Amino acid sequence: MSALLQLAEVTNMPLVRRAFATAQHSLFEEVSPPVMPSVQFLGNKEKLLPWIFSFIPTSTFQRPLRFLDGFSGSAAVSFEAKRRGFQVTSNDMLQSCWQSAAGLVENGTATLSLQEAERLFEQTDDASELMRSLFSGRFFSESEAGLLDFFRANVEVLPAAARALAMAVMNRALTRKILMGHFAHCQALTYAADSARIRRNPSIAKPIRQLFFDLLPEFNQAVFDNGLVHRAQNRDLLELLHDEADFDVAYFDPPYCMSHGDYQSFYHLLETFSRCWTDKEFVGGTNRYWPPLVTGFDKKATVVDAFNSMFELAAPIPLWLISYNDRSYPDVEMFRAMLLATGRKVEVHRYQYQSSRGGKGSVKGSHEILFVASDE
Repeated sequence: MSALLQLAEVTNMPLVRRAFATAQHSLFEEVSPPVMPSVQFLGNKEKLLPWIFSFIPTSTFQRPLRFLDGFSGSAAVSFEAKRRGFQVTSNDMLQSCWQSAAGLVENGTATLSLQEAERLFEQTDDASELMRSLFSGRFFSESEAGLLDFFRANVEVLPAAARALAMAVMNRALTRKILMGHFAHCQALTYAADSARIRRNPSIAKPIRQLFFDLLPEFNQAVFDNGLVHRAQNRDLLELLHDEADFDVAYFDPPYCMSHGDYQSFYHLLETFSRCWTDKEFVGGTNRYWPPLVTGFDKKATVVDAFNSMFELAAPIPLWLISYNDRSYPDVEMFRAMLLATGRKVEVHRYQYQSSRGGKGSVKGSHEILFVASDE
């Protein structure tokens, strides 16, 4: 028996932890699994991970299961799947979300040194004035917005994996800097000058550079290799499924139509920063823009067709898990009927929110719904 399997027999550790342990430590050391830095993203499933994964088969070292996270968002589910020994494909239409998955899921080795991080904030003639021209006086002071322009230019010199990690750290720092963690309001500077709000949340008054360096150690420590090749994709889900559906498990957490489904307005600043996005027109300030990224899942007129297309394209995948909410459209019974029409066995599980966590239907008293649809 190999040393790896002997360790498994003795410790009964999940397989991903065994691989991590043998790669990074002596067999006789007590090993803590990698932990994803706490996320601040509307509708993220950080608190629901044990519940969600209780409905998913175990991935084994001998035969790791292929896992698709179709709407990855914060990448919390993708990261947890990696921790549990799955081979993960993480996908999201928003580039800022893709960077989180590329930095913490696809990447298994690259970290960012303090020296490399310091250079990201140096003044450079290569910087644009995108952030300073758009967001000075709205979300940041002029000097802070200019610092973001320097960072965005300098980060391009890093190798791809380190660049994705650096962008993931900065995007997290930006959501920590702005009260409520999203950008669908323009009160950031007002809130950051309010002493009562600062006492409750000191991060809103901290310089963005300090927030970045506060977060960097957590992100570096979260980088690990579980011995498998993972992928981060930045695609429309239906296009991805059209090209490939060779997965054992698919987890879908779509926008909840009629319940905080417009992630583009919530995270427009992160997308502008991530894409160096200049070819758009702002409408009514800087919290909405044109043209939007097109998705059929967040509009009542198109959502049913979008789901039916998803079901058809995902048919080869044996197990689907779909997060939903009882405030969404279609309603739970209609959505269940749509799933049953595919011929699958369908289970409906509920998790009641005990407090309002913000966004995507997570209101006190509402229910998170998990549809488990198998081809058995």
